Amino acid sequence: MMLPRIIFCAAVLLATLAVILLALVSPVPKRKPSPPWLDLSLYIQQPHIAGSNAQQSVAQSDAGAFIFHRKLTEGPENTSRVVGKAQGFIIPMEDFAHSAFNIIYLTFQTPEYSGSLSVQAKHVSRKDTEELTVMGGTGSFAFARGLAVFAQTDQQRSGVDSTYRVKLQLRFPNRSRTTLG
Repeated sequence: MMLPRIIFCAAVLLATLAVILLALVSPVPKRKPSPPWLDLSLYIQQPHIAGSNAQQSVAQSDAGAFIFHRKLTEGPENTSRVVGKAQGFIIPMEDFAHSAFNIIYLTFQTPEYSGSLSVQAKHVSRKDTEELTVMGGTGSFAFARGLAVFAQTDQQRSGVDSTYRVKLQLRFPNRSRTTLG
């Protein structure tokens, strides 16, 4: 009767010892790296057309829809390098304020980046600073997700001629972290 108990205790002791040794000797699992980020800081400005000041890049209908076409630059000055364009369609009316159709498209045409981003303007509240959601992109920005923070840079001018700074924090699958601007 004693032999089965000794065998049982020895088996339990050996199993416990094996678990402890495996826990001490096994390699530590690698942490899953966080997704790579791309940080961009750009400016959205009114395009200036030589010899014509009558042409506006924002159209506002009687119903309150904003349709705009602006240039995207590296800096706030009018002489800054143009890196693309910003186009959009926003209906800030209460019935459409949370519509998925309120989109701002940022198109890039530089040696570093070629493609576009779709920024959803679903929660526009007409403040000086807006945090919007980046919903995707094409080209260099394929599968991008993240945050776009729009802030008016020149408080003395408002409306059509305002310059806006846009800070993009983009997340990509399988890319290394880079920073521009």
